[in-house]
Amino acid sequence: MRFLPSVYHVSRLVAGLCLMGASSGAIAASATPSGAAGTLTSSQSLPVAFTLPDAGRSLRITYLSTNGITGKGLVPVTAEVILPQGKPPAGGWPIVAWAHGTVGVAGHCAPSNNPWSARNKRYLSEWMKRGFAVVGTDYQGLGTSGIHPYLNARVEAYNLLDSVKAALASVPDLQNKIMIVGQSQGGGAAFASAAFAPTYAPDLNIRGTVATGAPYITPELLKQIATAPDNAPYNPVMVYTLYLAQGLSGYDTAFKPESVFTAKAMPAYRAAANLCVHELTDKVKADGLNFSNSLQPDFAKNLAPALKAMQYPTMHLAQPLFMGTGELDKDVPPPLQLGLVKAACAAGTVVQAHVYKSLNHDQTVNASLPDSASFTQDVMNGQAVTPQCTPTPE
Repeated sequence: MRFLPSVYHVSRLVAGLCLMGASSGAIAASATPSGAAGTLTSSQSLPVAFTLPDAGRSLRITYLSTNGITGKGLVPVTAEVILPQGKPPAGGWPIVAWAHGTVGVAGHCAPSNNPWSARNKRYLSEWMKRGFAVVGTDYQGLGTSGIHPYLNARVEAYNLLDSVKAALASVPDLQNKIMIVGQSQGGGAAFASAAFAPTYAPDLNIRGTVATGAPYITPELLKQIATAPDNAPYNPVMVYTLYLAQGLSGYDTAFKPESVFTAKAMPAYRAAANLCVHELTDKVKADGLNFSNSLQPDFAKNLAPALKAMQYPTMHLAQPLFMGTGELDKDVPPPLQLGLVKAACAAGTVVQAHVYKSLNHDQTVNASLPDSASFTQDVMNGQAVTPQCTPTPE
């Protein structure tokens, strides 16, 4: 791999920053990383099993990012950089800055340590066919030491934006023309990244944001979903609630999980620290966990710091937003997603929202591809986007 001289010099200065873990694939950080946010510190070829079909150069990089928990200092973060095959267009490949959905909070769950799921492989392969390279951050605490601060909007945004800075500065044949794209947790991360970008990364040429299954929490919406009848054998939202609490425990020493979860849910809470999402989902199913039998009456009050960290800094995005929602989404209930559409539209964001009839959280991802292709073509070419703030199932 070829580095720019300045980046190479900095990488030599911080060469001792990261060590690859022998068992989990995690990377341990030194106490005092030096450099600047968006600085590459190491790079290696991505294993063939971990890249995308028909890809060209594929890398796993480590770079420095601002600590999103504290808003200052630097932490190492890992990411994947995957380029299409063939000759790049004039100026280089434009970039999809990919924000992944929930994988867990443990380092071994990091996307760059695992093969792509069949759904995401198909989805991102379509973006590569459109002529985009993929830069996908793992997020702070995934692939690196510590617990991932799950759904922390500032963490996700800083990590995504810094991953693109690092890739542009060090990987040849990339172009500073960027689509921010994310699903589920990553849908929220994509929105957050677009919201933070004008002040945190003003030099990045972001054209638009594509989000599916994106969460949005207000006290009113939280009360709405928490007090809804919950007689199902299990509630998939419990998986995310367990991760949210585990993420909070990693940086809030005053947090007491017993103040959020009942005794029935505590074994799953403890397991969430190490189980990746499919394994934790199986445990939530096996334990029969739902809001009614798993959450204490004051759970929202005791999760308040984590819920606050989910908030976006602004609802007004400088570039257009595509939102895709499954009508039957049980993982991120449609009222949360449509609440985001309503708030963003009210703030003056150009939003094109779609609701996909009879589709769930997973199915919506690839079903949205034709619509997001048209949206992307418009924003990449500087054309006006047709807004839609009151979508009906289609």
